Amino acid sequence: MSEAPRIAATRMNLLRATRRLELVAKGVGLLRRKREALVSELFRLARPAADARARVEAEARLAYPALWRALAAHGGAGLTALGWPSRDISVAVTPGAVWGVAVSRMEQRAPMTRTLPARGTTVTAAGPAAVEATARFEALAELLLEAAPREMLLRRLGEALARTSRQVNTLERRVAPTLSGQVAAVRRTLEEREREAHRRLRRLRRQALRPDLKKQ
Repeated sequence: MSEAPRIAATRMNLLRATRRLELVAKGVGLLRRKREALVSELFRLARPAADARARVEAEARLAYPALWRALAAHGGAGLTALGWPSRDISVAVTPGAVWGVAVSRMEQRAPMTRTLPARGTTVTAAGPAAVEATARFEALAELLLEAAPREMLLRRLGEALARTSRQVNTLERRVAPTLSGQVAAVRRTLEEREREAHRRLRRLRRQALRPDLKKQ
């Protein structure tokens, strides 16, 4: 561990370093409470996020084989023609904050799943393979949009937790020991000066009270 940088041994510097050390202790306490809150929030979101990922994975296991069957039946060009015109998806997003972490909330969006008339196709025109693939991927997109805000929140909370832990470690292992070393060094120097001043004062008093042998 490197030696704490020296500061001038004055009472003003001692007061400043002591106040800074108190502020560091308060900051560590606040950061610890924030870290505990972030951990609690992460644990609260962990199970719903895991369930959402499981649903996405299960739907993807059904969607991609359906897509392969549709490609086998119609080919890439045929599926592109059946998917025309492209579909615009509007999503309303509002900014928010959780424990000081900036996040976005999805307030409103159009439903992804549609009926055959809404898609503008029929089973006879598109074929059962294309209809199944479309339904599967619409359901998959629905699940992904539902899971996206929670996944983003988890990622932001994880980053905030890591950042807060680094701040706590820096304050506890670097800043606080440095300030404590400075306070201790300045206090030792001031106490030594005070003891020296007391010794000098006692010596002067003894000299003042001692009889002057020369006058005798």
